Amino acid sequence: MGNRTTKQNPTKPTSKNDPGRFDFLKWGAVCTVASTIAVLASLAVIAIKGFNYGIDFAGGTEVQVQFNQNVETGQVRAFTDDLGLNNASVQRFGENNEYLIRLETVEGKTDKETNELVQGLVSKLTQGLSQTFAGQGPEVRRVDSVGPQVGSDLKRSSILAGFYCIILMLIYIGLRFDYKYAPGAVICLFHDAIVTLGVYAVFGLEVNVQTMAAILTIVGYSINDTIVTFDRVRENEGIFRDETFPWIINRSVNDVLSRTILTSFATFIAVACLYIFGSGVIKDFALTMGIGIFIGAYSTVYVASPLVVVMDGILAKKQAV
Repeated sequence: MGNRTTKQNPTKPTSKNDPGRFDFLKWGAVCTVASTIAVLASLAVIAIKGFNYGIDFAGGTEVQVQFNQNVETGQVRAFTDDLGLNNASVQRFGENNEYLIRLETVEGKTDKETNELVQGLVSKLTQGLSQTFAGQGPEVRRVDSVGPQVGSDLKRSSILAGFYCIILMLIYIGLRFDYKYAPGAVICLFHDAIVTLGVYAVFGLEVNVQTMAAILTIVGYSINDTIVTFDRVRENEGIFRDETFPWIINRSVNDVLSRTILTSFATFIAVACLYIFGSGVIKDFALTMGIGIFIGAYSTVYVASPLVVVMDGILAKKQAV
């Protein structure tokens, strides 16, 4: 008779000491403290320093101009000062001698008067560019103007969109799994959004409609990764009935680790290409997404997962009473 071999389940560890290759929960407490500090620091910076709002939210007029020869930023700033536009903001845009000149909001008594004032200001700027930089071939490529009321409405709508998005995801997670998982997933979303916005506040990056669109995309991307991990946790709860819940969490995170790394890396490549080869609003969107991809991958492992363990302990104590 030939030797008989016994098939083993390749997914099940041979002992309780084999929850997976990496012990993620070992660093759970440290990362929880670090994440809490990061969120509080982000909120403090946002409250103290505020955001550098684009014209979408702050209102005003933005003129994008390109020169066919090299022009220094200081020259453009000196030009706006000489023109009497002392509050104008000048920012280099891309690598092709392009600049963004942002002018403050001007308001008239009526909408018609406001439009006339804006048109006169833009005309004054474009004529000044043609005269002062005649040898550098200035070309006005874009002029955007947003009134203060419109900017305020856009800001309020963006905040409400983010709030409703998180509330609906809380309901979805609660129905899809149970309320043991929902708080960790939603706190993870707050963490990703606040820390990303904190980075914008620290470095003074422009916050506009594209930024908020990217934040909502990050929230969706992060919750997708978290749901995949939670699905594996629920599956492993049925397979490893004799193991502790923290053991199951760690095992589940290890099971989906390769998927998380590959998905995040592939997405980051696409976003990096958009940032390198794109310009304008596409580049702003790609930058926000690039920051959010790393924060989202981290929070799924070190924010959402430990919080589920905490919620499981709280619910177990309530059931024991």
